[in-house]
Amino acid sequence: MAAELIDTVAWVRVEGGRILCARPRGKDVFYIPGGKREGAESDLETLLREIEEELTVVLDTASARHVATYEAEASGVPGGAVVRMSCYTAEYRGTLSASSEIAELAWFSYAHRPLVPPVDQLLFDDLRAGGELT
Repeated sequence: MAAELIDTVAWVRVEGGRILCARPRGKDVFYIPGGKREGAESDLETLLREIEEELTVVLDTASARHVATYEAEASGVPGGAVVRMSCYTAEYRGTLSASSEIAELAWFSYAHRPLVPPVDQLLFDDLRAGGELT
């Protein structure tokens, strides 16, 4: 039997060698902001909805660029589920702030890598290798 696939889209925002991460209410793990696709949403539709819901900003779709797609075993999910995370950069309008579903925002350096799930760690590794993450 094939493992469950959790299909997600994430917004990669790096400033000053640090990446924006969010911790949902009721969880002790930080994630790259974004979330699960609903129905037949495209990557960009999912990204726009999730980032507005989580961070109260509007992404500029004209500036959106696919960074990479990563897959890794989901942590804390029984049965060996796999998370697929399609990552995008994009400019935004508004002021970044945690919504009601987000407990905390933080800017992480590579040293914070152990605080994020395995699929996010793959992005951290690539950003570090590319000189973007300190």
